[in-house]
Parts: sequence; structure tokens; C-alpha cells
Amino acid sequence: MHFDILTLFPEMVRAVDSSMIRRAEKNGILDFNFVNIRDFSRDKHNKTDDTPFGGGPGMVMMADPIFGAMESVDAAHKRVIYMSPRGRIIDREILEELAAEPSLVILCGHYEGVDQRALDYWNAEELSIGDYILTGGELPAMVLVDAVSRLIPGVLSSEESAMEESVYSGLLEHPQFTRPRSYEGMDVPEVLLNGDHRKIHLWQFEEALKLTARLRPDMFEEYVRSASDLAKDERKVMEKVINML
Repeated sequence: MHFDILTLFPEMVRAVDSSMIRRAEKNGILDFNFVNIRDFSRDKHNKTDDTPFGGGPGMVMMADPIFGAMESVDAAHKRVIYMSPRGRIIDREILEELAAEPSLVILCGHYEGVDQRALDYWNAEELSIGDYILTGGELPAMVLVDAVSRLIPGVLSSEESAMEESVYSGLLEHPQFTRPRSYEGMDVPEVLLNGDHRKIHLWQFEEALKLTARLRPDMFEEYVRSASDLAKDERKVMEKVINML
């Protein structure tokens, strides 16, 4: 997948190109183009913002530099995303949809936002990472890139692991442990050490149910409603947890 990230601060979003994403880029699975919107300003001082018509606080990113940046990446033939607090909150469905695209253009807003004409002309789809305000769209863009990339085959070491992880599975992830077996008087649960994979699975399933019921009761209720294909022993575990509530 190819990402064009349009921003006033390319040095900030370049940080996304690290760890597993850097490995995927080296393997030819991901490709990045960081575009500085200031390079397309017609102002001698590279100005990219101005006061809003109608008054109000702050500054608004001007349409013209954004148009130039969009044209430079052939955005007319790509799906365009604008990271915005007023957009649809990112979820599994939209991430899977975006992961199937050959390329994405991600516009990072700043100040009080961008001239609406830039969004309308380029048919920008507004997405948000949550109901809160950040200084700019760079951090949300990095979140989007990371979340989408994990769903692209070959980015993770196991192509199946992305959908088995916390949240995507319908439950929060069970507790994890590693060496040493005992630390500061706290021991790894014995069930994880006996080599009985079915018992281990059931323990992990029960712990995931308990955590989800405690931390995300909405998710737990949805999981219970939709859990129609559980094995007999898994259903017994779920009924046990329900009875504990």
C-alpha cells in the first residue's frame, strides 16, 4: 500500500516509519510519501493560513496550497482522508475497508481546520480517532497508518494475528506473562506452565471475559449476544463469568 501524507510538519509524521512499519517498507509492502504543504504556497513567506471569513478565533489553512499538494500526488485517482475531530470515529470496519485500498492520501489539518473547498473538491472523507481535540492531524494520521498497516498481509509476522488481537476478537486481551516465573513475590499462573493447550486457552478465554466485563461492559454484552459458535467448554466458561457478575 502507498501512503501520501500531506502535512505542514513532515518531520513529525516521519516517525511513523519505524519498527514493523519500517520492516514492511523494506519488504516492499508499504510505501510512504511525506508531502510538505508549505512547498505549494504562492506566498514569498510560504504562508499557508489566513483568518476565517465571518470572524472567529484562530487561523484556517488556505485552499490553494492544499490543492497544489493534492495535485502533486494525483489525489483525483486516490481515496482521500482528512483527519478531523468532526469525522467518523475509526473502527474495525473502516480500517478493513481502507486496508484493501492500493493507496491513500491523508491530509493533516492544523490551526482551526482547512478551507472547506479543499475538502469538497477532493472529496475528502473525514475520520477521527476520538472525541477530543489535538493541535493538528499529524498524530491521528500516524494512528491511522499504524492501524491500517497491521491489517495488510505480510506486515505482521503472522497474517492471522491482527484479527485475533484484543478488540478485534470481540474481547479485551487476556493477561500476558514472560520470564522469570516468579518476580517480587508474584508468580505466573500455574495453568500457563503445564503445557495443556486446551486448559491454557480456556484460562485465557475466561480472563479475557472477566477483563472485558469489568472494563468494557458494552463490548462484553455484545460478545455474549453474538457468541453463537462457542465450543461446549467455552460456553461453560462464559456462563461461569456471567454468573459471577
